[in-house]
Amino acid sequence: MKKFTPYKAIRRRAMIMGLPIGFFAIQMISVIGSLLAIIFSFSLGIIFFLLLANFSLYVILTKLVQNPGLLRFQKMFPAAVSNKLNTQLNYEN
Repeated sequence: MKKFTPYKAIRRRAMIMGLPIGFFAIQMISVIGSLLAIIFSFSLGIIFFLLLANFSLYVILTKLVQNPGLLRFQKMFPAAVSNKLNTQLNYEN
């Protein structure tokens, strides 16, 4: 029998320009903000700076896609789960 993957799983792995949808949204917000900054400022230095900033953001996001462990600073879940009440009382004498 044929197995089909749920639509949710396909959508989670969707890539646009080599970036997942969330990272692509961050990139597009940066591009739109840069365009607004270019429109309201008439400086050639700002244009070059914003182009460099957008390019570097794209490089950083593609590196994070290749190595997603770079953003993990701590464990997601504890090693043991307990319903024991944590109190400050010390019953050992």
